Amino acid sequence: MALGLTQSFTPLRAAALAAAAIACAPLIAVLVTATGPLADSLTGSTFARYAGTSAALAVMVAVGAGLLGATAAWVVAMHDFPGKRLFSWALVTPLAAPAFVLAYGYADLFDVAGPIRTAWRAAFGWDPPFEMRSIFGAALVLSLAFYPYVYLTMRAALLNQSTSLVEAARSLGRSRGQAFLAATLPMARPALAAGMALAVMETLADYGATSFLAVQTLTTGVVRAWSVFGSTAEAARLALPLLGAAAVLLLIERSSRRAAAEGGLARWRTLEPVHLKGAKALGAVLFCLMLVMLGLLLPLGWLLAKGWGAEHETARLIASGRNSLLLGLIAAAVTTGLATAIAFGARGFKSVSRLVSLGYATPGAVMAVGLLAPAAVIWRVWPETVSSVIMGVTLLILAYAARLMAAALEPIDSGLERVGKSMRGAARSLGETEAGAARRVELPIASGALFTAALLVFVDVMKELPATVILRPFGFDTLAVMADFYAKDERLGEAAWPGLFIVLVALPAVIWLTRRVSTSRPGAAA
Repeated sequence: MALGLTQSFTPLRAAALAAAAIACAPLIAVLVTATGPLADSLTGSTFARYAGTSAALAVMVAVGAGLLGATAAWVVAMHDFPGKRLFSWALVTPLAAPAFVLAYGYADLFDVAGPIRTAWRAAFGWDPPFEMRSIFGAALVLSLAFYPYVYLTMRAALLNQSTSLVEAARSLGRSRGQAFLAATLPMARPALAAGMALAVMETLADYGATSFLAVQTLTTGVVRAWSVFGSTAEAARLALPLLGAAAVLLLIERSSRRAAAEGGLARWRTLEPVHLKGAKALGAVLFCLMLVMLGLLLPLGWLLAKGWGAEHETARLIASGRNSLLLGLIAAAVTTGLATAIAFGARGFKSVSRLVSLGYATPGAVMAVGLLAPAAVIWRVWPETVSSVIMGVTLLILAYAARLMAAALEPIDSGLERVGKSMRGAARSLGETEAGAARRVELPIASGALFTAALLVFVDVMKELPATVILRPFGFDTLAVMADFYAKDERLGEAAWPGLFIVLVALPAVIWLTRRVSTSRPGAAA
């Protein structure tokens, strides 16, 4: 008994518990804050309107992103055509652009004096029936921004499908298309569900695109409750259904991913892709090119044209870029360190990993609201000892770490799986402590996974908007906050530059991560 207690309180286990506490603290604080007095603005009808809009938007994005991502995965994974290798990673590049940047571009393209509406009016003599500043416009933008989640999960499932099932279906007289519908697609359904769950998570967490397109969701309501009415309790109440939805979506994503992994175990031989020629090959190329154009090149190209001749505050742009890079680097280091502590100290305790993963499905605005209450207590107790800048930056780093812990933990866990129990056992048999074996043996082997985790966190922090808007110190702008400020004033030419700089920094990282993941999978060369 004493031995068991000693083993349960090793330094690595204590570090893991501390890291898990940091990740869960904002979520617990939201529950506590929600019991406070409410402002008069939160009526039942207001709450129902926010919740209904969020649910409708989530359903539309799930369908849109699911159709686009699954079709793209089927085209790339199951066929061979000119440019396939290029499109296999280019289809993921929309992840480098924050959804609000795409919203800026499309809102201006479909504006009353925008080129698309003007061309439509000239061609048909009447205005197009589609209004971008609506829930349908938001669904279009978010579907184009988040379809890569479905594409990645579905492509992996199709590349690692059970070849024997397909051949069995063919041996029973089914055509290639019938075999796909009867055997391949059902096996890939868990991957489709996982990708759609990720897209819905990001949709519920979005603030920049929905607020700019005048769509009132629960997340925009959380920010509005804090910024307009100054009520953290009201913001916390609006955050409660988001927490519940986050838990359900995370459960769906995790269980679907496990089912998809188990479904791919029967693969033993690469399934030969269909070689497309003529019109079919051209159709595949045009479809993939259309997704890349609509998801990245068209809105960014238009913003670049808008911003090229517009005036911009160079000094403020440089300062915002410096702040974004600083926050991204610090958050990447802190989050990766905490995730590493959990990966080592909570090994074998899946409940801890599941608990800290809840933050990834939780909107940044909810994390920020959870940290406001404890920050107010600290400020009242030590009003003169902590500067507002240090307090704000610290809260931002904690919010980023709590939300992105799962994004860092997953690649680290995968990297540690390569070490194996035998190598750890050999180090321990040579006199190393548990911490010493981790430092001397496991960390060097998993260094690539640590870098991947840090890069994932860095990219997400560069794009994060709602948590930064709520928690940043006064006058401490980031590129995302600067773009949001100009866009709300309809100064899209000036909003273009900070948005484009975010993409410029994130795009190489996204391409590198995508190619690294693709080459690590069986059949990736297909």
